[in-house]
Amino acid sequence: MSSAKSDSGGVPAIEVRHLSKTFGNVRAISDVSFAVQPGEIVGFLGPNGAGKSTTMRVLAGLTQADRGVARICGVSVATEALRAKARLGYMPENNPLPEELRVIEYLRWRAKLKNVPRREIAARTEAAMEACDLARKARRKLIGALSKGFRQRVGIADALIAEPDVVILDEPTIGLDPHQILGIRSLIRSLRGRKAVLISSHILPEIENVCDRVIIINGGRIVAAGTPQELRGEFIRARTFRAATTAPAEKIAEAAGGRVSVEEIAAESGGEGGMRVFEARVPAEEEIRGESIVEALVRGGFAVRDFHEKRPTLEDIFIAATKRSYDVKE
Repeated sequence: MSSAKSDSGGVPAIEVRHLSKTFGNVRAISDVSFAVQPGEIVGFLGPNGAGKSTTMRVLAGLTQADRGVARICGVSVATEALRAKARLGYMPENNPLPEELRVIEYLRWRAKLKNVPRREIAARTEAAMEACDLARKARRKLIGALSKGFRQRVGIADALIAEPDVVILDEPTIGLDPHQILGIRSLIRSLRGRKAVLISSHILPEIENVCDRVIIINGGRIVAAGTPQELRGEFIRARTFRAATTAPAEKIAEAAGGRVSVEEIAAESGGEGGMRVFEARVPAEEEIRGESIVEALVRGGFAVRDFHEKRPTLEDIFIAATKRSYDVKE
């Protein structure tokens, strides 16, 4: 598992060791361990009920763990809660906001609650609004009149206003339209190298676009951790090629030396000349070049309109990692 180098004498920005939490008879998290280094953006993924929000709430000091250790910049969340919270900015999934306050009023109030020095409150509020694109468009608007996207920006501005070393964002893009998501993505990227960010989201392409590393939790346990490229090597055991050709499936397999499984997907749009679309799966350890398959098909008299390797997405990795953890349980 790779990670960024720490700039704080080797002390992780977030450190979780053997964390467990039970609610009644339900074990929300069990023996969870991971670290996030200063300046690193890490995606925290898992199905509903996997333990993401519970872990984040423990880190934010809102829920007490039954066992284990959680530290923010080396400070224990359990035994030195106020010191730990002073280093942390947290936006919960539901992002509760007072609708009767104006944006600037709310953020100044939050700055006071977070013990920002009085002489710095105005400047910190302006900086947070500027970073979250609130300064010109929403500073004096009532929060109750804001769109979902601007409410999310207010929540992130709140998390940033005390200039914390660590920012935890639980589903910051939930319910947003594509344009709003692009704005939040750009904002999160701007934090790289300056703050450690732990972000959970169900929108997997967003995680892949902004995160240096990914942690996947399922059933309360960490089931995968690493860069997307590392996880592709660990969980994706085949390369997939997509072809649009007049060749039948058996000829594609033959052109690849018989070491592939070929599935017909559909007729290509227009269906000209019997052109059909196939997916060919090749074992990851096989050294097969797509160009050699195309050359063999053309020599055999078949037309090939498209032939490319389909890159596994983070969604493919997520499904493979969580499925493997279910298989282990069974």
